[in-house]
Amino acid sequence: MGRKTENSSFICVNCGLDVQAIKKGTIRNHCPFCLFSLHLDISPGDRQSDCHGVLRPIDIVSHSKKGWQIIHKCDSCGFEGKNKLADDDDIEKISILMKKRALHNIES
Repeated sequence: MGRKTENSSFICVNCGLDVQAIKKGTIRNHCPFCLFSLHLDISPGDRQSDCHGVLRPIDIVSHSKKGWQIIHKCDSCGFEGKNKLADDDDIEKISILMKKRALHNIES
């Protein structure tokens, strides 16, 4: 499957938004409004997972080379994976994840 096929529009399973293909970057792998995704990959971009469960955004981390990444957890199988933030992701939703992370770090 080529990158053009992987970077296609879709309807978000969580919020119902009509999500357009990403214009800048590699592939669209999550909704820019609610940050939810689907468990489609075993390795990034391969579209080989049979799970297809809902990936819920649970945290955000900074990577020295990839920048900010959303940590998703699959509601069906428990898989956890990271997805790079896109330029058009909702800053308010990102801010909520960052606040949750900060609270978790204070409580630990």
